[in-house]
Amino acid sequence: MTITVVLLAVALVVVVALLAAAVAGKLARMDGATYPAALSRAAAAFAAFLTLAAAAASALTAILN
Repeated sequence: MTITVVLLAVALVVVVALLAAAVAGKLARMDGATYPAALSRAAAAFAAFLTLAAAAASALTAILN
């Protein structure tokens, strides 16, 4: 059961990261950025969200153990 919970949590984090990246890319395009620039901003948002999620998971692991 634990592996199922972990996989669902990872899937949820990836989906939310993809949504954040899509919103960042759309906002960049609405601001007048070119497609490559908007893609770069979306990739940066995706990476930042995954980094933040990993840091939060690490902090929670340290607290709970």
